[in-house]
Amino acid sequence: QVQLVESGGRLVQTGGSLRLSCAASGVTFSMFSMGWFRQAPGKEREFVAAVSWADGRTYYGDSVKGRFTISRDNAKNTVYVQMRSLKPEDTAVYYCAAARLAYGFENTDRYNYWGQGTQVTVSS
Repeated sequence: QVQLVESGGRLVQTGGSLRLSCAASGVTFSMFSMGWFRQAPGKEREFVAAVSWADGRTYYGDSVKGRFTISRDNAKNTVYVQMRSLKPEDTAVYYCAAARLAYGFENTDRYNYWGQGTQVTVSS
């Protein structure tokens, strides 16, 4: 049974930093591309970042480029997203997702497995 469990979300002030973690089980983690998405109230789920299983390349949504960094630790079956210079518009529930992807990382429909999400709130 595949399970993705996010952690690390909390209330943080504008300009602050936060690191989210997503621990995976039930999958051969090293063979899955991992993505982070977020969803704010009343908005569609938005692509944040992804890391390819094949070559470790990383991909970012335009709104987070230069501020967020995705990384993975295959030995720990965990993917991270380091978030810096946080803004109130980063407030959302953050989800991690897994799939055997080599392209199309920004597309939610291409991911097979999803976590339950962790809330990030950035106060102004």
